[in-house]
Amino acid sequence: MFGRFLGLTAVIAAVSIGIAGVAIRAPGSDARAAADADADDNSNWTTQRSRSGGWDSSTSKPRSSGGEVRLGRSGDSHFYADTNIDGTNIRMMVDSGASIIALTRRDAEAIGIDVDRLPIGGMARTAGGEVPMRTVMLDSVEVDGLEVRQVQAAVIDTDMGVSLLGQSYLSQLDAVNVEGDTMTLR
Repeated sequence: MFGRFLGLTAVIAAVSIGIAGVAIRAPGSDARAAADADADDNSNWTTQRSRSGGWDSSTSKPRSSGGEVRLGRSGDSHFYADTNIDGTNIRMMVDSGASIIALTRRDAEAIGIDVDRLPIGGMARTAGGEVPMRTVMLDSVEVDGLEVRQVQAAVIDTDMGVSLLGQSYLSQLDAVNVEGDTMTLR
């Protein structure tokens, strides 16, 4: 069990790093321009401390709809969210270290994405080596009423076990706070 946990942790970390590197180098990608624009207006959501002790981006334009969602810490020390992606319910692990949403092939196909028709947008480095990554734009990602539209994601062609709810969703929220065993999304 512990070995599986360590393996999953290594895959998650490697995929997060690989996705970030590929997203910036992808042809036609505006990721670098967007990062430069964010740096200019100092609205990076991780740079502003809120009164309640978490990180807050309330000075930037709100891009999500809904109120507040509280997630309890799971027995494996992670936070999981029941998401609705383009009309399909998907359980995801919240991963603030992942640059974008990383979908398993199984979850992408459940949403209705024809994975084999997506072009390979690069390679993600994982503990098991490099694996193909296929980028896609999701129309809607919702967690208990907190909906974000037009969210970038990647389908990872390896068995990660669980899809990751990364920064392409989280950074569009007004705030993400962790206090004790509770994560609050606003």
